[in-house]
Amino acid sequence: MSRISVRGFAVASATAVTTVGAVVGVATGDPSSNDLETTASGATLLTDIPVGDQAQVQSASLTQQADAIVHAADADAKRSAEEAARLQAAEDAKSKKAEAEKAKAEADAKAKADREAKDAASRSAARDAGDFEVKSSYTVAQVKAIAQQMVPSGQFQCFSNIINQESTWNYQAVNSSSGAYGLVQALPGSKMATAGADWRTNPATQIKWGLNYMNERYGSPCGAWNFHQANGWY
Repeated sequence: MSRISVRGFAVASATAVTTVGAVVGVATGDPSSNDLETTASGATLLTDIPVGDQAQVQSASLTQQADAIVHAADADAKRSAEEAARLQAAEDAKSKKAEAEKAKAEADAKAKADREAKDAASRSAARDAGDFEVKSSYTVAQVKAIAQQMVPSGQFQCFSNIINQESTWNYQAVNSSSGAYGLVQALPGSKMATAGADWRTNPATQIKWGLNYMNERYGSPCGAWNFHQANGWY
């Protein structure tokens, strides 16, 4: 026997119990009743419900079953949508992180290349002191022209700023207080002998020494100029 349950009722299928006699057979111990399923304790069979109410009970049962199916389907759809959204958000976050890391790596590589190029430029002069003809004397214009050919173009303005402050481009300038000498005001002036024995009279030799000094101590003439501006000396 099949049964339809509605809000606690066990409603017997009309195909399982078709006559009142079948029910009576259960009560009298008719052996044929063995083919019938024993009704659960406290359950009510469709045959126990007034005939006029049976159609209403069956209709309510079908409606509630349909509502339960729709509710379950909605819950499954909601869970599926939430899971899909979670997976998409995780994928988007992963993609954004990868893009950010790639952009950072590219920026770091470019910055490194720029620094290396700048350092290389600041440490290599276009011409050496020995490339210039030695003269008995030099004008300020001539000294500047030599410096422009020896100092990298990207560093020349910083180098020029320091020379303007220290000696106003006078390669024979002497500080009366300290004895500092030359374009870069080396102290003592004899330090410049490492660049050439003619350090007293050759501005190219002084420029060579001064450029090396700025590169070694401050990284570049611009590094030296930044320090000079902050401290008044370098």
